[in-house]
Amino acid sequence: MTDGPGATPTSTSPTSTPTSPSPTATASPVPARTRLGVGLVLLLSALTAIGPLTFDTYLAAFPEIGADLGASTAAVQLTLTASLAGLALGQLFIGSLSDAYGRRRPLLGALALYVVVSAAIVLVDSIAMLTVLRVVQGFAAAAGMVLSMATIRDRFEGVAVSKMMARLMLVVGVAPVLAPTIGAQLLRFGSWRLVFGFLAVVGLVLLVIASVALRESLPVEKRRTGGTRAALGSYRVLLTSRTFLGLAFLSATYMGAMFTYVSAATFVFQDGYSLSAQEFGWVFAAGAAGITAGSQVYGALVGRFEPERILAWAVAAGVVLVAALLVVTAAGGGFWPVTTLLVLVLTTAGFVMPSAPAIALAANPQRAGTAAALLGALQFGLGAVIAPLTSLGGQPTALRMAVVMTATILVSAVLLLVTRVGMPARRVRAVAA
Repeated sequence: MTDGPGATPTSTSPTSTPTSPSPTATASPVPARTRLGVGLVLLLSALTAIGPLTFDTYLAAFPEIGADLGASTAAVQLTLTASLAGLALGQLFIGSLSDAYGRRRPLLGALALYVVVSAAIVLVDSIAMLTVLRVVQGFAAAAGMVLSMATIRDRFEGVAVSKMMARLMLVVGVAPVLAPTIGAQLLRFGSWRLVFGFLAVVGLVLLVIASVALRESLPVEKRRTGGTRAALGSYRVLLTSRTFLGLAFLSATYMGAMFTYVSAATFVFQDGYSLSAQEFGWVFAAGAAGITAGSQVYGALVGRFEPERILAWAVAAGVVLVAALLVVTAAGGGFWPVTTLLVLVLTTAGFVMPSAPAIALAANPQRAGTAAALLGALQFGLGAVIAPLTSLGGQPTALRMAVVMTATILVSAVLLLVTRVGMPARRVRAVAA
């Protein structure tokens, strides 16, 4: 029987067979486990990193893209929104597809598409064509992110799921550290087109490695059957669960605060505070380091405290810190206080982003691909809607950025209060190393 979307996970592994396990049983390609293999962590982390690389590597090139293609600031910023929209659509389609056909084939196909589209962007001569191709690029990049989450749920159970999610959030933190810095360095040797040539090479390397090293994690007997009707049924179950929807929108609105920062930061710091592209890369690195620190502390705490409790603490801290950021920017605060508060707010995101999805996925082992897809689609779909808000009425400023970030985190706090009523009261035990 399939667990309900808000049900407490049972002790039955999502990848185990109904019969008693045997030491020699090999029915599943990869049995559920609790130990974290270094090779698997690195591979899934690299696949997850393709999303942040796609969004962040070209941020420092925004002014150059506008000048080269004769586009306005808002039009250039729309290319980021376009990629987020593509990512949201890609996760919905690819995640659901993987529940029926397995994780490996959709992943390899999407990576091949990513390589082709990234190479095509190098040749564009208009902002309109760039925007269209960024939608497709975001769609293809979705595979690495959503299928990494689904693979974790296929292969792991219990606290190990939360710990693996924390490892992936380390990548979400480290990739933005590297991406703008790499992008800024590439701009020293070529135009903004070199950045997308670099992304094409990254996609090709991941395609080769995944085709050789990644085994299928979803056995045939666990795959969804019934075609489109069954796929829609999986979405219906999730969309009618208050717990799942609350957690999904909570993580999505918190992610919206992050995307607000990402889309506005280059204008706030390079134009508002007169930083160079290289100096902006270091500021972005500081924020990503905060996300990284938060996610790793979460990974250390999750075996000692319930994920729900950690989530509540992190959101509460985020509300206090973003309110302080709003006050400081409204008062015309300088570079250092604004940057310090931004880094602290992003640190709380390092706790929120692995915890909310891990809680939601734990309750939906039988539809992990669809659940991961819906989580990601909401995160990046709302991000695509929220990110351009700082450009309303003109170029983004520190105050406009702080206003939007405050609003999104306050919505997350309200959703936490509503969702916690329906959360399963689980006592999480540490897993022996």
